[in-house]
Amino acid sequence: MSKYFYCLLSVMLVFSCTSKKEILYLQDADQYSNKEISYVKSTIQPNDVLRINVSALIPETAIPYNKITTGTGGASVELMQLDGYLVSENLTIKFPVLGVLSVAEMTTQQFSEFLKHKLEDGGHLINPSVDVRLINAKVTILGQVGQPGTYSFTEQNITLLQALGYAGDLTINGKREDVKIIRLENGVQQVAHIDLTSADWLNGPFSFIKPNDTIIVDPNNPKVKSAGFIGNVGTVISVVSILLTTVVLITK
Repeated sequence: MSKYFYCLLSVMLVFSCTSKKEILYLQDADQYSNKEISYVKSTIQPNDVLRINVSALIPETAIPYNKITTGTGGASVELMQLDGYLVSENLTIKFPVLGVLSVAEMTTQQFSEFLKHKLEDGGHLINPSVDVRLINAKVTILGQVGQPGTYSFTEQNITLLQALGYAGDLTINGKREDVKIIRLENGVQQVAHIDLTSADWLNGPFSFIKPNDTIIVDPNNPKVKSAGFIGNVGTVISVVSILLTTVVLITK
C-alpha cells in the first residue's frame, strides 16, 4: 500500500508546489541600485477631470477665470466634475471667458504654462499664477491580488509596486513572471508584460503607473493545474482519504 501512498503524494506535490524562484520579487535588484529615477509625465486624456485655480496679485481680477466651487467635498467622479473641468473626447475643456481650449498632447504642467501665457498675452491678467491638477487619477487592478478593484490616487507619480500594494499585493497564486499592464494614451493602446521577479523593468516606461492603467495578474501554473482538480488543502486531504480507503478495501 505504501507505493500507492507515495504516488498520491507525488501527484499532490506536482499540483500544489510553487518554487521559490517564482515567488520572490526583484531577485537581481542589487544590479539596479543607485540608478537615476526618471519620473513619468502623463499627458491629459479624455474623461480626465482637471482642477484649475487661477490667482493674481489683485484677487478680485481672477474671479471670472475660476469656477465657483460647490463645496460638496465628495470623492466620486460625479461630484468632482462639479468643481472640475471634464476633458472631452476631442481633448478640449470649456474655460470661463476664454471658451473652448485644447489640452491635446499636454501634461498638466504644460497646460498650466499654456493657460498662464494665454491669460497674459490676451491682456486678461497681469502675471497670473495657474495651478492645474488631475483629480480623478485611478488604476484598475484585476486577477490574483488580495483586493481587486479600481483605486484612486492623488500623487503625481506612483510606482507599479505601490499600485499593487493598494490591492493587497499578489496572492501566492499570482503569476509574478508575467504581470500585464494595459495602457491607453493618445488614442493608442499598449500592452506590457512585466516580470516582477526581475528588476530590469525598474528603469523602463512601465515602472511608474499612469492614470487609467489596468494591471492584470494571471494565476500561476500550479493554480491553473489545480483549477477544478485540487483547489485547496481541505480538498486534497478529502481526495487522498477517499483514494486511500478505496485502495485498502481493494487490496484486502
